[in-house]
Amino acid sequence: MEADVQTETKTQEKRGRKASKELRQMQLIEATIDSLAKRGYAETTLADVADGAGLSRGIVNFHFESKDKLLVATLQHMADEYANHWTAQLEAAGDDPARQLWALVAADFDRRICTRRKLAAWCAFWGEAKSRPTYQALCGARDERYQQTFVSLCVTLKADGGYGFDAEGMALSLCAMMEGLWLRLMLGDGLTRETAYAAAVEFVVAAFPRHFTHAGVLENGRS
Repeated sequence: MEADVQTETKTQEKRGRKASKELRQMQLIEATIDSLAKRGYAETTLADVADGAGLSRGIVNFHFESKDKLLVATLQHMADEYANHWTAQLEAAGDDPARQLWALVAADFDRRICTRRKLAAWCAFWGEAKSRPTYQALCGARDERYQQTFVSLCVTLKADGGYGFDAEGMALSLCAMMEGLWLRLMLGDGLTRETAYAAAVEFVVAAFPRHFTHAGVLENGRS
């Protein structure tokens, strides 16, 4: 009986240490996102991250060892968050391709994903040449899956609606349009998340008039 108690105590202590480690790592990743948004990729230092997290610089070195490893972990976290988000929204939309496309467009402007600090951090990774091999290694396959999801939906909606566009070209245009709106939001020229989403809706309604109105997805001719 005593041995069982000791074993359970050790297990709980181990879980506690793991939770504490994960908490510290997440604090540092969030501080890295803040620093990337404020200073950019090249100017972000481990000292900046430590100060932003309210932790010692030794803690940063203990968990990540180097700036490169910290940036890789940050990119991994952001990529996981984004992929999990749009995948969940796609699944929640059910089997209807029109609802799936509408959900994917809305997902990009969700307040959990579309914040100025996160957009600025993404742009820091996209704009830094040194990060490109790492970005491709972590995100290349995910980006391809995302693009192919749009292509598949455009193929289906084209056949259903009798549209004359090229499906791959339309999918590329959709993704480029949303990336452009993200960039405009990051630049802070007065565009808001709400107006950016409204602009995306305008594009979708114009491209797929037999499937969408500004109110949403058409069902048997009615939204």
